[in-house]
Amino acid sequence: MEFPIVIHYEDGKSYGVTVPDLPGCFSAGDTLNDVFGPHGAREAILLHVEGILEDGEAIPERKSIEDHRNSGEFAEEHEDVIWGVVDVDLADISQDRAARIQITLPSRLLAKIDRQAKLQGKSRSAFLVDAAEKQISAAA
Repeated sequence: MEFPIVIHYEDGKSYGVTVPDLPGCFSAGDTLNDVFGPHGAREAILLHVEGILEDGEAIPERKSIEDHRNSGEFAEEHEDVIWGVVDVDLADISQDRAARIQITLPSRLLAKIDRQAKLQGKSRSAFLVDAAEKQISAAA
């Protein structure tokens, strides 16, 4: 599941990170490597999403960077920020919450899923979770 992030250079010292699709989700780092490293924006997103799920709420719909840039809070900040995308695998949220399931799919469809997941740099599980989340959001 990919989340757009907005990176602000703060006070000439560090980088602040906002996740527009997750109100209240913030992160920071001294360098851009810190922002994208294992304890940066990805960890903040995982913790925030875990809290949302524990509260029994749905994960907010994700918008494209273009949507965020053209409307809302970030419309005026084109030149002062760096946009990025952080890919989060929901299976990483909590190992004890993951459930192993067995499903049956036509082999042709499974091959298509695996090809598309590989093109997107995702595991089969991450791809299927993203597809299910999109279907559920579209139905809501």
